[in-house]
Amino acid sequence: MSAKRQLASGGDFPRWWQKGVIYQIYPRSFQDTNGDGIGDLNGITSRLNHLVELGVDAVWLSPIFPSPMADFGYDVADHCGIDPMFGTLDDFDRLLAAAHRAGLKLILDFVPNHTSDQHPWFVESRSARSSPKRDWYIWRDPKPNGAPPNNWLSEFGGPAWTFDETSGQYYYHAYLAAQPDLNWRNPEVRTAMLDVLRFWLARGVDGFRVDAIHHLFEDEQFRDNPLNPDWREGMSPARRLNRLRTMDQPEVHEAIAAMRRVADEYGDRLMIGEAYLPLDRLMAYYGVDLGGFQLPFNFHLISTQWQPAAIAGLIDTYERALPPGGWPNWVLGNHDRSRVASRLGQGQARVAAMLLLTLRGTPTIYQGEELAMQDSVIAPEQVQDPWEKNVPGLGLGRDPVRTPIPWSGDMHGGFTAGKPWLPVDVERTTDVLRQRTEPGSFLSLYRALLRLRRSESALSVGSYTKVAHTDSVFVFQRQYAQRRLQIVLNMSGRPQALPSDVSTGNILLSTNPDRTDFSGDDRQLEPDEGLITEIQI
Repeated sequence: MSAKRQLASGGDFPRWWQKGVIYQIYPRSFQDTNGDGIGDLNGITSRLNHLVELGVDAVWLSPIFPSPMADFGYDVADHCGIDPMFGTLDDFDRLLAAAHRAGLKLILDFVPNHTSDQHPWFVESRSARSSPKRDWYIWRDPKPNGAPPNNWLSEFGGPAWTFDETSGQYYYHAYLAAQPDLNWRNPEVRTAMLDVLRFWLARGVDGFRVDAIHHLFEDEQFRDNPLNPDWREGMSPARRLNRLRTMDQPEVHEAIAAMRRVADEYGDRLMIGEAYLPLDRLMAYYGVDLGGFQLPFNFHLISTQWQPAAIAGLIDTYERALPPGGWPNWVLGNHDRSRVASRLGQGQARVAAMLLLTLRGTPTIYQGEELAMQDSVIAPEQVQDPWEKNVPGLGLGRDPVRTPIPWSGDMHGGFTAGKPWLPVDVERTTDVLRQRTEPGSFLSLYRALLRLRRSESALSVGSYTKVAHTDSVFVFQRQYAQRRLQIVLNMSGRPQALPSDVSTGNILLSTNPDRTDFSGDDRQLEPDEGLITEIQI
């Protein structure tokens, strides 16, 4: 990395978030300690050793704030508290202190776009048109015929406008009607939300993952969204329209810069942005002079065809698009997307793990990926997700990827002594206790990958060079100083020969625990095999 890029990364290189690995916890499904079937903060504290042994560096918690749970915590009713379902502020403080003692950073979810309709701000806003907080949310008069102000659609199905009988106006919600959008053009809203950041930063949290940031502003003229000519039956109804007027508006970047300035007041804190955008538009979220998010989430591995040429092309395009000093990041799964093992199969999930943890940039692991958890089958009577309830039958529900972690062979996988809020899939996932002692388990592979990444600067902060790709094999190298490592990935379920112009080397790690050598005349890759080898300089 050049001196210019090191400087642009913000002082000393590398920062903790550049060389580290982030692990996402979905608190409802991590560990329950009080028998109500829902994971809690004390459960996370009790399982920190799993994360330390795994080898991650930071933990991101999905929302834990007071909420009616219409969207499982993304409908916040109090930004500066803890929902009793998860515990208390004292429980949070104990978790934070325990995480820091264990050498782990703690990152919270920040939901700036909307609140719960039960938030005191919205209750006051809807009380009367003359309310001092009326302009804290987005209210509009009906059209002359009583229809909504425009054609905007909710991400979760149906119109994005709900009529309020008391005041005779509509309010806007990008998601559920129970999640009214805040009006970030109101300086009082901006101040109040920035103060939320200060509350948690002063408490000692190490950063935030900022939810749905590309929805923060809407078109000031409230113009209709154009029709999407690519929409087809079976797609999400919200995609009938191109969200030209309701996403990625220019004003969002100054709001992001304001959030970043607050974070910088507290030292080396991390701001991560959730924005599902094309790469060229995503780059703007790094901000002018890198004054935006340090890590605008890069979700493109999730949607790119799992084929060497496509993956190699994505990496090249992304690396070229980064602003000077911009640090890359990679994501393979989260609480909203189908699990890796279900998308790619068990064999390629091993290869995907090696890819994620050897690419240049900060990786994020979603809980359970280290166990090769798959999308669970959720019976109709077990459905919890409001998206699935609003738009049934399209496979949009997120419950299958949110089921609890199986920790042991006990009832409900040791997750709870009560009835779990979603079923624990103990049939298709080997529990943590058994995987800890199996050398060939997914958990053993993840631990080995993370140990190697931590010990090899070439893997954590080294340069990236594409070497070769065929129809089935992808080869790249990472280098730091005089240390060069080569990653060879067979992205197929068939044996493959190593490309003739690619060097072999001593094996540091293979996804195949029986592999001991890869040198000389042995140039054959096993099905679904990934290798990390040493290359002499």
